[in-house]
Amino acid sequence: MKPLLTSVRQIPALPSSIGWLAALVAAVAIFTLPGSAQEKPAAPTPAAETKAESKKPAEYIGSEMCASCHEDIAKAFQKNPHHVVETDKKRGFETKACESCHGPGSNHMESMSAADIRNPLKLRPAETDRRCLTCHLNQPTNAGRINSSHAKNQVSCVSCHSIHKNGPNGLVPRKATDINQLCSGCHTDVWASFQRPFKHRLPEGAMSCVDCHNPHGGVLPHMIQTANANEPGCFKCHGDKRGPFTFEHAPVRLEGCSACHQPHGSANPRMLTRAEVRFVCLECHSNLPAPTLPANGTLGTVPPAIHDLRSPRFQNCNVCHQKVHGSYVSRDLLK
Repeated sequence: MKPLLTSVRQIPALPSSIGWLAALVAAVAIFTLPGSAQEKPAAPTPAAETKAESKKPAEYIGSEMCASCHEDIAKAFQKNPHHVVETDKKRGFETKACESCHGPGSNHMESMSAADIRNPLKLRPAETDRRCLTCHLNQPTNAGRINSSHAKNQVSCVSCHSIHKNGPNGLVPRKATDINQLCSGCHTDVWASFQRPFKHRLPEGAMSCVDCHNPHGGVLPHMIQTANANEPGCFKCHGDKRGPFTFEHAPVRLEGCSACHQPHGSANPRMLTRAEVRFVCLECHSNLPAPTLPANGTLGTVPPAIHDLRSPRFQNCNVCHQKVHGSYVSRDLLK
C-alpha cells in the first residue's frame, strides 16, 4: 500500500480558471448568508447611550422662563385675551400660559431646539383644534366647531386666529374690510361674485362675511347665522320679509331666500337667479300638470287666460302679485 501523500500527489491539478471561479462563488456565499456579520447593526456608541439616557420627560418651567428668550412675544402677550390663562386658577395653567398651548418647555430650554417644543402651526389640524378645545369646548361662540365645514375640510383654528399677532385687537381681525380679506384668501370664487353689479356691499366695507356666516359652525346649511332663534340670518336685516304671514309664499318658508335670490351677487336686479321676474316665477308656476292641485290652485297648473305671457303687461308678475314674500289679506299675494 502506497503512502497517502503519494496518492494525493497523483490527483490531477484543476485548471487555474476553475479554481478562481470556485473561490469567487465561495466568497459571494459568505457575504450573502443571512445573519452574517455584515448585516448586524452597529453597536451604539457610549455617547449615544448617554444622550438617550439623559433625555427626560419634559416638565413645566413657567412663563417667566419663556419670556427670558421670547421677550417681544411675552410683552405683547400681556395685552392678549389669552393672558387670562396666566392668572386664572380654574384652567390649571396659572403662571404657565405659554405651556398651555406649547406644552412643557424644560427640554426646549436646555436644547434650544424647535423640535423639543410643540408648535400648533405645524401640527395636524385635528391636533391643533384639540388643544384649543381644551378651554373653548362648548362655549357659545364656538358651538358646533367640530362639526363645521371648516373642520371637515381640515382648516384648523390657527388658520384664521393669530394667537400672538393682533395683541389688544383680539385674535382675529375686527374691521369688516379685514375680515373680508381674510375669508377671501380661501373663498376666491365667492369673493368674485361680489364683483357683480347687484350684490351685498362687502367690497365697500359696509358688511362682512360673518354678518351672514358663522365660521365656527351652525345649525343651518353653509354655516348661515340664525336670527330670532332658528330663522335664517337674512331676517336680521330684512325683517319686513319675515312674517309670520296669514298667506305664506311656500318657497320662503321651505327653501329660504336662496330659492329666488343669489345672496353673494348677481347680474340681475334684486339679486334674482334669473334675468326676468317671470322666469323666476315660472320655475314653479309653469304649465306642467301637477299630480294634485294645491290649495290656491296655481302651482304647476295652466294659469288663467288673462295671463298671456306674450303680452308685456303680464311679463312682470310682481306688478300685480306685489307681496311675493307673503300677505296678510290676499291668498294670491296681490296685496
